[in-house]
Amino acid sequence: MRAVPLGQNRGRSQSLSMNLVFPHTFVPWFRTVAPHIHAYRGKTFVVAVAGEMVAAGKLNLFAQDLAILWAMGIKLALVHGFRPQVNEQLKSKGHESRFHQGRRITDAVALDCAQEAAGQLRFEIEAAFSQGLPNTPMANATVRVVSGNFLTAQPVGIVDGVNFLHSGVVRRVDAAAIRRAMDTGAMVLLSPFGFSPTGEAFNLSMEDVATSAAIALRADKLLFVTEVAGIREAQDDPNSRIDTELALADAERLLANLPAPLQPTDTAFYLQHCVKACRGGVERSHILPFAVDGSILMEVFTHDGIGTMVVDEKLESLRQASADDIGGILQLIEPFERDGTLVKRDRTEIERDIGHYTVIEHDGVIFGCAALYPYPEAGTAEMAALTVSPDVQGQGDGERILKRVEQRAKAMGLESIFVLSTRTMHWFIKRGFAQVDPDWLPEARKRKYNWDRRSQVLMKKLD
Repeated sequence: MRAVPLGQNRGRSQSLSMNLVFPHTFVPWFRTVAPHIHAYRGKTFVVAVAGEMVAAGKLNLFAQDLAILWAMGIKLALVHGFRPQVNEQLKSKGHESRFHQGRRITDAVALDCAQEAAGQLRFEIEAAFSQGLPNTPMANATVRVVSGNFLTAQPVGIVDGVNFLHSGVVRRVDAAAIRRAMDTGAMVLLSPFGFSPTGEAFNLSMEDVATSAAIALRADKLLFVTEVAGIREAQDDPNSRIDTELALADAERLLANLPAPLQPTDTAFYLQHCVKACRGGVERSHILPFAVDGSILMEVFTHDGIGTMVVDEKLESLRQASADDIGGILQLIEPFERDGTLVKRDRTEIERDIGHYTVIEHDGVIFGCAALYPYPEAGTAEMAALTVSPDVQGQGDGERILKRVEQRAKAMGLESIFVLSTRTMHWFIKRGFAQVDPDWLPEARKRKYNWDRRSQVLMKKLD
């Protein structure tokens, strides 16, 4: 009998195991990713990476993840930071790193160090995207990296009596030139350097470059891949959960109550740039950790992501309902009760349950609502009376309400939500719900189930 090398035996064993298990996990997962792939093809992302990520030895894996985004048709501008690399260069020359209000003071020595660090990082980044080893995500990839003098800068000047010397801020981004490069299929690399019309070089911050580029390009996303995990729900508790989504209005309120940031680990440091980007027309800005392998893939291609997303909803009133909203809710749901789409609810019932409702308000008018009734003993909750005014249907308000209701349910520690429907089953199925038998309902809800109405029960598990 012919001997089989140990490595081949092991490979065959793994192959058999994968044939049994892999399709049952990979195929459903890949299908859930497909809507994101369709949604983001042709979109523009500005990705900003802290120099600490490169220092931590994570550049090659990160480049593989970006190459996957690029292969899916996403247009990418990559901005790199170099704070630790410049500090190391200065240290090797016996020169002190100086900062004021979190910004580097760039003297002539620091400018030389920044130029050296930027050149070395650009070399490493280009090398990372030139990988093509078999059996890696970079196999068959042909990512072209283009860089150039896309940024015009001006000096920071003197602030609080401190002369920032060769430190600058972005004055203009040549968005048209960047777009032309992207349209050729290239990934654009932006170093934190800009030049004045007289040819003077200025050291810029990665955050300023990324935010300015995202606004100028009208990017669909700005993603900061950083040394922090995101924005925590409790600012005084470093172990509290990460807030996965912040509406722009909520982020602005939080920022207003935080001290001025002095270092990247301060809560306001990246948040201020996310808020600025959203104000400038970037609908979604993200803060995510480079410490988690594949964090950018998880943030882009999973429902809840892994970091914090600041969203300009252009609906600053997606909120929990109050007693002042009762009349608006009644007016909204009454036509749907009349035609039998919704079960009739009287004013007393809505007054009693108003704390369960989420509403969307435009200019003082309620245009959408839904109620969440928890059954904690069964680990689930019912979403009821999901309603969007015919005047704004098709604009995504229903999905925004659904997502907020899901967030409320998860915050309660629940594992699923369910709805009862007679006419809108397909809408829910398209959004991850599956039909279950009425016997699945919690006992307390099953006792109130109207068998004459024969509503279908649809359930969605919360990830």
